Amino acid sequence: MSIERERGTTLVRQRGVTLVELIMFIVIVSIALAGILQVMRMTTANSADPLRRKQALLIAEALLEEVRQAGFTYCDPRSGNAAEAQKSADCELAEGWGNEGGKPYLRPYDNVNDYAGAAATATAAFDNDSGALTDALGRPLNLAGYSASVSIVPDALGDIAASGTDADSEALRIRIVVKYDSTESVVLDGYRARYAPQAGVQ
Repeated sequence: MSIERERGTTLVRQRGVTLVELIMFIVIVSIALAGILQVMRMTTANSADPLRRKQALLIAEALLEEVRQAGFTYCDPRSGNAAEAQKSADCELAEGWGNEGGKPYLRPYDNVNDYAGAAATATAAFDNDSGALTDALGRPLNLAGYSASVSIVPDALGDIAASGTDADSEALRIRIVVKYDSTESVVLDGYRARYAPQAGVQ
């Protein structure tokens, strides 16, 4: 408190905060704190979602890479004339849709279209007999709540025209769908061109 004398009168000047100012400060700080706590609560509650999505994306990328690295030949590699054939009609044993090896034929398969049962049909090609998602060697991944499917369809790619479901198509679009938490999914598309039809044929 300070006392000043001015023209014979005594003035009292108080320094500090009034009760109204203090109440307004408390109200403003309370509102801001409530907003910050709400954001923190939502962040904490949903912090597992990005982790699950990243895991699904990693699974989808690995499966897409596995399919894209498979051969893309006109003939099944077991065909006697696989190295000479220039279209599927020339093959002694043509490469068809689906896994010709049957069980217990393990991944990775020898041809791209072995992963899908038919053109444009989603196939759970990465599951074992009990429906569990597996790695390329058939070992269960032990990832609860994840499932994956692949669909392959002949498609146009640059100057390469689409040819329906023809086995002699020169380009394929590969779609991997990884589902998690029953309602969420990650979808990746990739292409495989027949740039080296006889690659991988011994």
